[in-house]
Amino acid sequence: MSDLQDYIKKRKARDPEFAENFESGYEQFKIGVMLKTAREEAGLTQEELAEKLHTKKSAISRIENHAEDIKLSTLEKFANALGKHLRIEVA
Repeated sequence: MSDLQDYIKKRKARDPEFAENFESGYEQFKIGVMLKTAREEAGLTQEELAEKLHTKKSAISRIENHAEDIKLSTLEKFANALGKHLRIEVA
């Protein structure tokens, strides 16, 4: 089981509302997890990333945990601060 699948299983078990709304909120959740994973792989804390983006740690936490309606410009800034490029694909 992947880390993401394990996280989803555990979160569903402890959060009934999350489990109930999982399918409709999955895409936003997946974006947040991808951003958190990218930050961790870059070896940055939320606070360090916040400094690079000239924002607060709470803003980074909100993005990683509640990524719904996130602007593309915010995603691009986030990726650039991690030394990455944003790529969007329609499949």
